[in-house]
Amino acid sequence: MQDEFNDPLWRTVLSGAQMLFVAFGALVLMPLITGLDPNVALFTAGLGTLLFQVVTGRQVPVFLASSFAFITPIILAKGQFGLAATMGGVMAAGFVYTFLGVAVKIKGTGFIDRLLPPVVIGPVIISIGLAMAPIAANMAMGKAGDGSELIHYQTAMMISMPALLTTLIVAVFGKGIFRLVPIISGVLVGFGMAFFFGVVDTAKIAAAPWFALPHFTAPEFNWQAILFIVPVALAPAIEHIGGVIAVGSVTGRDYLKKPGLHRTLFGDGIATTAAGLLGGPPNTTYAEVTGAVMLTKNYNPKIMTWAAIFAISLAFIGKFGALLQSIPVPVMGGILCLLFGSIAAVGMNTMIRHKIDLAEARNLVIVSVTLVFGIGGMLIGTGTGAQDFGLKGIALCAVVAIALNLILPGNDSWKHKKADEPLL
Repeated sequence: MQDEFNDPLWRTVLSGAQMLFVAFGALVLMPLITGLDPNVALFTAGLGTLLFQVVTGRQVPVFLASSFAFITPIILAKGQFGLAATMGGVMAAGFVYTFLGVAVKIKGTGFIDRLLPPVVIGPVIISIGLAMAPIAANMAMGKAGDGSELIHYQTAMMISMPALLTTLIVAVFGKGIFRLVPIISGVLVGFGMAFFFGVVDTAKIAAAPWFALPHFTAPEFNWQAILFIVPVALAPAIEHIGGVIAVGSVTGRDYLKKPGLHRTLFGDGIATTAAGLLGGPPNTTYAEVTGAVMLTKNYNPKIMTWAAIFAISLAFIGKFGALLQSIPVPVMGGILCLLFGSIAAVGMNTMIRHKIDLAEARNLVIVSVTLVFGIGGMLIGTGTGAQDFGLKGIALCAVVAIALNLILPGNDSWKHKKADEPLL
C-alpha cells in the first residue's frame, strides 16, 4: 500500500482539490443555514483538518468540516444567547470530544457502549433531523424560520423544487465522483433558477473586496448556552467513531488501534474547539470524502493536507464569501427537505441495524420520551433569561435518553452483544 504514498506532487495537490470539491457543498451549507460566515467555516475546516493530522500523526485520510448535527442547537442558541455565547458552547462541545478521547485511553471503548447504546443514539439523531423539518419547509416556500414571507411563494417553489430534484437525481443516479456531490449540484441549479427569477442580490457581491479577512468571532462563556449545546456533541461523537471505522474498512487499516480512537477523538475535539474559538461551526469527519477515498483508491493522508490548504486559501477571498451568502433561502430550503430527512433516516437505521426491539417496554419508553422531548421542543426550567436554567429540545432529549438508559433496569444488555456485532 505504500506505493500510493509516493505519488508525484502535482497528483497529490490535484487530489486534494478534488476532496475539497466533494466536501464543499456540505461544508458551506451548514454555516449558510445557521447564519455563520462561510469563509470562517472554510478556514476552520482547513485548520481543524491540519490540527487533526498533527494529533494523529497524519495517518488517517479524513477531512473535517461543518457538522450538520449542530444545526438545530446553533440556530436556537444564536437566537437566545447570541453568536459569541453560542461559540462558547461549541468550544465546550470540543472539550467533550477530548474528554471522551482521554476516557477511551484510560478505560477502553466499553463505557461508550454502555453510555451511548443505539437505543439512545438512534432517537436523538432522529430528533436532530425532524426538529427542524418545519423550518426546512418554510425556507423551501420562501419564508423565514418564523413564517414571514421573504420571497413570493410561486417563485420560491420554482427555485426550491428544482434544487431538491437535482439533489435527489444526482444522489440516486449519479456515477463516479458526481454521485458524491449531490448538494453542490442542487445548489448550482437552485442558484441558477434564483438568478433567472432575479432574486439574487448581486450588489453585495460587486461591493465585496476580492481579498478580505474572514469575520472571526471571539467566544463568550455562558453556562446556559453551554448546557444547551454540549449534550448534542454525544451523537456526533458516535458519528466520528463510525466515520473512523468506515475509512479504516476502505483503506484496510484499523485506525481504532493505530493511531488509536483516543487520538482521533482528541483530534476532532481540538478541531471543534479551535472552530468555536474563531466563530466557526463544529467539525466532524465527512462521509462524502470517505466515499471519494474509496472511489479514487488514493489513501494518502497528504491529500487531506492539500484539501485543508485550499479551504484556508478560499477563506480569504471576500467576493467568494459574498457569493455564497447571496444564495437565496429557497435554494437551501429545497435541499434541507432531503437533508433533515436523511439525518432522521440515519437514526432509524441505527436502531434497525442493531435490532432494537420496541416491543420491549424499556426500549419503547426511552425512544418515545426522547422523540417527543426532542421534536416537540419540551422545556424543563424557565430558560427565559440569560441567568435562568433551562434545557430544551435536542439538548434535553439527549440528557433524558442517557438518564433513562442508565436508570431503567436492563442497561447492561450491551454486554451481551456478540463480538462480531459491535455497537459502534
